[in-house]
Amino acid sequence: MKQRPFGKTGFDISEIALGTWQLGSKWGDPFNEDIAFKTLETAVELGINAFDTADVYQGGLSESTIGKFQSTKKHKTFVITKIGRKLPKQDKSLYTKEALSTYIDESRQRLQVDQLDMVLLHCPPSDLYLEDTVFGFMDDFKKEGKIKHYGVSIETIEEGINAMNHPGVEAIEVIFNMFRLRPQEKLFKLAKEKGVGIIVRVPLASGLLTGKYTKQTTFGPNDHRTFNRHGEAFDKGETFSGVPYDVGLEAVEALKKVFPKEELHLYALRWILMFDAVSTVIPGASKPEQILSNIKAAELPPLTKEQMDAVEHIYETLIKPHVHHLW
Repeated sequence: MKQRPFGKTGFDISEIALGTWQLGSKWGDPFNEDIAFKTLETAVELGINAFDTADVYQGGLSESTIGKFQSTKKHKTFVITKIGRKLPKQDKSLYTKEALSTYIDESRQRLQVDQLDMVLLHCPPSDLYLEDTVFGFMDDFKKEGKIKHYGVSIETIEEGINAMNHPGVEAIEVIFNMFRLRPQEKLFKLAKEKGVGIIVRVPLASGLLTGKYTKQTTFGPNDHRTFNRHGEAFDKGETFSGVPYDVGLEAVEALKKVFPKEELHLYALRWILMFDAVSTVIPGASKPEQILSNIKAAELPPLTKEQMDAVEHIYETLIKPHVHHLW
């Protein structure tokens, strides 16, 4: 597994990391600890050296499982976790030092560590970025030794740009994929200038870019791809990257004429790695077999100019009107 510098952290991170939203389960399905452990073990064996999680993933179970797994290992994997979504509502006034400190302490306990490797504010309100207050709290937590590094997970490009006005921010987690091209316009350039690592989430547009879905595909009632297509529960950009399902299917059919249709997901990941501002991509995996598939993307040769141009053309003609102005 190739590695890239993770911004100014001094850590070299594997190009493919592991997102653990659905660790040991599919969206909405029961959790299976045995499968989760096997998934984490497979990731480590294949050279993945970073896990991405959050205190709200499966009610803290994702963190606890990682902590239990890590407790048996001599060499620890770098863990990125996120906090802030436990608040009763997303209001910057609720981002108090006491609340954040409590969340950090709880994550430390679940992950079984004295010091968290990296903490990201988990898509906080946009106006939070305009003040120094909360970032000052995060600086204090570093000085206290509770965390080593911190950053933000964002919804909009403007949030990311504002976040980088705070010098303590070392990483930004952002949605970037063949259906979300806007981050490459300004965000990536600024991140490179400031030495901020870029973590790419939702790289397969909630599975659309696997090329496996059709108009007849159904998802479980507890799956966000069923209940959040219009932002009923959280930002709609988290579900299919905000692209209307039928439009996404049309774009996928166009992409299948550019890339091998059975390996579209691999090329979708490899496309992301074509951008040198990207530190790592965090596709999720609910079982070991998906890890094996994901890492093949890093082994593919660079995409050609014709392939890159084709992706941009499909985006411009089909996807852009639906997403570009929103995030």
